[in-house]
Amino acid sequence: MDDHKIFLSESEMPQAWYNINPDLPAPLAPPLHPGTGQPLGPEDLAPLFPMALIAQEMSMDPWVDIPDEVLDVYKLWRPSPLHRAVRLEEALGTPARIYYKNESVSPPGSHKPNTAVAQVYYNKMEGTKRIVTETGAGQWGSALAFACQLFDIACEVYMVKASYHQKPYRRLLMETWGGTCFPSPSDRTEAGRAILAEDPDSPGSLGIAISEAVEEAAQDETAKYSLGSVLNHVLLHQTITGLEMKKQFEIAGDYPDVIVGCVGGGSNFAGFCFPFLKDKMDGKRDTEIIAVEPTACPTLSRGMFEYDFGDTAQLTPLLKMFTLGHKFIPAPIHAGGLRYHGASPLISLLVSQGVIETQALQQRDVFDGALTFARSEGHIPAPETAHAVRAAIDEALKCKETGEEKCIVIGYSGHGHFDMAAYEHYLSGDMTDYALPQADIDEAASYLPKVE
Repeated sequence: MDDHKIFLSESEMPQAWYNINPDLPAPLAPPLHPGTGQPLGPEDLAPLFPMALIAQEMSMDPWVDIPDEVLDVYKLWRPSPLHRAVRLEEALGTPARIYYKNESVSPPGSHKPNTAVAQVYYNKMEGTKRIVTETGAGQWGSALAFACQLFDIACEVYMVKASYHQKPYRRLLMETWGGTCFPSPSDRTEAGRAILAEDPDSPGSLGIAISEAVEEAAQDETAKYSLGSVLNHVLLHQTITGLEMKKQFEIAGDYPDVIVGCVGGGSNFAGFCFPFLKDKMDGKRDTEIIAVEPTACPTLSRGMFEYDFGDTAQLTPLLKMFTLGHKFIPAPIHAGGLRYHGASPLISLLVSQGVIETQALQQRDVFDGALTFARSEGHIPAPETAHAVRAAIDEALKCKETGEEKCIVIGYSGHGHFDMAAYEHYLSGDMTDYALPQADIDEAASYLPKVE
């Protein structure tokens, strides 16, 4: 290694994913059938997911082997580097040691293919011909299109309309890899048409896009639905990031005092912090683990920990999670991947148990931090990633005040090369802040399903 970058060889890549389920401090509430309200069985999920993924969703095995075919694709960009952000440290004048695990080196430029490749592989093994999904900022849609191209499966993506227009190059990336992308809400599904009837100018939401994708996939026996975050099996696949990072910190002779990541649905955050959480829960380490989100969509910091639908049309199972309500329509902020109304049940449980801390940040502060990072380290973070960067800078500045030499690590989930319109918006002075009014959260509570 050099002073700035810690690599692993391909032979050091983890061979199994870490499943946090058996190590949780309290039992995870079961997902419930949207019609009966009863706990789901594997047969309830079979119309949407291949059986291998359903088994992983419900698994209590601490480790799940990564198939060789998935590892072979991972080797296109994995293991990803762990950077020491020396120039950022100097720019801040902090005694803190700052690192970032760089998931932007993947072909789609984010952490998303860690699960996209795995999900498409399992679908291929069970004969799926077409995969339908949704995407917010477009990183998940492009990652799935990339994976589907490698395994020769058709890919259709419903993209939140606000992001579809804000981020045209994400759509073009999907199309370059053979995917088809539709702005959501669309007139292709009953769910989409119902939303457009109420609001023809709807900017869309992940909840609406999920409804459209689930509806379409469920009507075709040769098709399956794929989700890029929230569910247990998705978070499982992402743990390769944190497992690599543990090995890299051993090489560096260091260990995180603070782990910071952005949270939309929770897959990126879980992927790099879950392997460290066991040490914290076992009392071996006292690492501070901080989940960061926008004030416009403060799911974990101000949401309700209740059962709710994962989508607007109430087609998905009921999940016990922090939620802003399935009818939530987010403000069209630039961090499109952080605008989901709910959060992973696993992360929600850990937040409720006090294992994970939360922060909500304003848009302009986030982009101010992104510029500081870009002008010192060179890498331009995605708007979502910039939330983690901002929070890490704040932690490093606290160390400057106190003189503490903490080790801080950022989950660098993706680059911002297709998000330059957001940077233009900030640099021109046109960007505004937005905090979700409490009245909106209170109203959302009235629409939550009644669960005994």
